[in-house]
Amino acid sequence: MSNNPEGNRRCGPGGRSAQGGSDPCRPPAARKAPATPGGGVHLEVPEHRPGGGERRERFITISDREIRGLYGPEEIRDLDPHRDLGVPGDYPYTRGVHPTMYRGRLWTMRQFAGFGTAEQSNARYKYLLSHGQTGLSVAFDFPTLLGYDSDHERSRGEVGRLGVAIDTLADMEVLFGGIPLDRVSTSMTINAPAAVIWAMYIAVAEKQGVPSEALTGTIQNDILKEYIAQKTFIFPPGPSMRLITDTFAYGSERVPKWNTISISGYHIREAGSTAAQELAFTLADGFEYVRAGIEAGLDVDAFAPRLSFFFNSHSDFFEEVAKFRAARRIWARGMRERFGAKNPRSWMLRFHTQTAGVSLTAQQPENNIVRTAYEALAAVLGGTQSLHTNSMDEALALPGEKAVKIALRTQQILAEETGVANTVDPLAGSYFVEYLTSQMEQEALAYFDRIEALGGVVPAIEKGFFQREIADAAYRYQRQVQSGELGVVGVNRYVEDEPSRVELLRISPEVERRQLDRLRDVKAKRDQGRVRAALEAVRSQARGTGNMMPVFLEAVKAYASLGEIIQVLREEFGEYREPAIF
Repeated sequence: MSNNPEGNRRCGPGGRSAQGGSDPCRPPAARKAPATPGGGVHLEVPEHRPGGGERRERFITISDREIRGLYGPEEIRDLDPHRDLGVPGDYPYTRGVHPTMYRGRLWTMRQFAGFGTAEQSNARYKYLLSHGQTGLSVAFDFPTLLGYDSDHERSRGEVGRLGVAIDTLADMEVLFGGIPLDRVSTSMTINAPAAVIWAMYIAVAEKQGVPSEALTGTIQNDILKEYIAQKTFIFPPGPSMRLITDTFAYGSERVPKWNTISISGYHIREAGSTAAQELAFTLADGFEYVRAGIEAGLDVDAFAPRLSFFFNSHSDFFEEVAKFRAARRIWARGMRERFGAKNPRSWMLRFHTQTAGVSLTAQQPENNIVRTAYEALAAVLGGTQSLHTNSMDEALALPGEKAVKIALRTQQILAEETGVANTVDPLAGSYFVEYLTSQMEQEALAYFDRIEALGGVVPAIEKGFFQREIADAAYRYQRQVQSGELGVVGVNRYVEDEPSRVELLRISPEVERRQLDRLRDVKAKRDQGRVRAALEAVRSQARGTGNMMPVFLEAVKAYASLGEIIQVLREEFGEYREPAIF
């Protein structure tokens, strides 16, 4: 690893150097263009006049970042290749977290899937695995995400609609039936009830004879972005953070290969943020989780190597590549300089990427195949470790079997035919990419200052800071699309009147009936005394300070339902009510 002579300085939100001089925590300045006719470096180029030699008066990214016509050495003259780039696999990891990247191992192809009953989702997983998928990614329905059983009154009409319904360990046993959990990595997009769902997964593995030490995968488990963007929260911030640090502690001791959190910018971006906001808010959340872990008495190097990230890859190609590269650099500096992590794996930002669902259009849905391919290319050139490619029909319904196979084939063509996996970080050294990377880093650090001035991440959430920033960005983008300043093919460019003829996946009402039947059957046949004792243990532990994971494991093994366990926690922890933001 390269040595940093100023390693005693602190980086990250609220932890940058105040010592003057060259600051290793700050990126090289993103320089303004000199006043030359070409709007770039001092090169002999034809004069560009609005309405004359150029197609538009203003060229912008979807984040409203103005782009000049030419970039050159002047823009990156403060960039120190050793300090700011390094080499792949070396601090600050701007160029990637592994020395050989995809020459050594391709990214994990992990298609997000789940719908209807556990049987239907199990069949979809086996279908994807048979066609070359290399990891599983579980989508849960809304009742599960919010900790309600399928028989709860608030679940009516939503069971199995936007993901798979999971009520008890019996559902999880069916969901992963015939899938060897010691040979498949599984990601689960679940947040407020994440610890309970993870306990079910561990229990299923035990039933398969797979020890928890052998399990690999990720639980999203990111409650801060729920308050900020997706809104499937249950408990207030205090107990929610306790549940997360409990998973950190339990995972580091008992499930050492598991990523106990996936700090997610994806949903922040889907809510309408800019690329820089996604970067800044996600990393601010990440640093907040590290702080919480340390305050809970954990050694940073005991849990930080198992933190992972989840980013959006949107349609503005170079902006996305720069975002991913800046994220690695900011995280590495913050972990080493602010939090004093000594294990290089604690400095590495490893991330999963999903192409941008919000970029998909209901109009001319076949165009979404092309959008997704370009977004996937940006993720790969940005150095992702895992990738989901969206299906062409997702603006209309959950993906059908044909559409999801095309989405998987998109990744496989990218890996096998384009040559982009043959060399590491091929865009490094591009004047434009390095300029954008440094500019992204500067903007993120400026946001860190604003968040710190509000008292930190949780106070900023409670004051509506993140929500307002995202709402303003979303409103600006929508106005630019409606005015035609930003083009969307099929929506405000090259519009056709012909309706879509894509065959859509339909969720039958029979799904809810079958799920309710299974839940009634499980509740009737289980040992009721064991369930009562297990739920009382959950209540007792919630009132104390001990780790919740062991009592969750006992409760799910007794076939206590997710809703029953979460209801106990609602009674003990309370429920979060979001303040009105105007």
